[in-house]
Amino acid sequence: MIQIDKSIIKNGLVLSAFALVTTALISLTYRGTSETIADQQQQKLMSILNAIIDQSTYDNSIHQDCVLVQNTELLGSTEPQRAYLARFEGHPIAAAIETIAPDGYSGKIELVVGVKGQGEVTGVRVLNHKETPGLGDKIDLRISDWILSFDGQVLNNESERSWAVQKDGGKFDQFTGATITPRAVVNAVKNTVTYYQQHGAGMFQLDNQCEPEDNLSENDQHE
Repeated sequence: MIQIDKSIIKNGLVLSAFALVTTALISLTYRGTSETIADQQQQKLMSILNAIIDQSTYDNSIHQDCVLVQNTELLGSTEPQRAYLARFEGHPIAAAIETIAPDGYSGKIELVVGVKGQGEVTGVRVLNHKETPGLGDKIDLRISDWILSFDGQVLNNESERSWAVQKDGGKFDQFTGATITPRAVVNAVKNTVTYYQQHGAGMFQLDNQCEPEDNLSENDQHE
């Protein structure tokens, strides 16, 4: 008969108990951390939305009032984008629409564009990019205030030709040595406003398509 060393059994039991305790601790830590992360993401989302749409102009929970929109030509991606809807007493006020500039110098640039009325920009923020530090990263509000130049701009028949960087005959500044980046952003914002002009009314008729925990895909690098 094979005899089993009691010390081996004892060590095995100790290791098993240690593994169970460790797994339990990791699980508890994950649960606590995930709740904190979710709360931080929601606060960040609300901060971004309130930065591009004046929170005094709407009375709904904009971060939980969201629909999915898709238009490869105007929103720069084959994937659905989120549009957060601002309402006052049930009436449409503005929308914060995720969009992508696919032609940045170093790849796609992810943005969110606030639009109201017939095509007035309420604000723009860059959510993620890989543009060159010291050049293209001036689209980042932490680096320069260039992105604020969109605030209050209106797209209509009279102003359409001016929606370009100055090098292309438009009114938006370009960066020295980095024209491609601002050109891509200007075009993306213009296209997003165009999308809102064409589809904005319909968006407010859709059922809520986003869960409350959905967040903008803002990355810590920002730009």
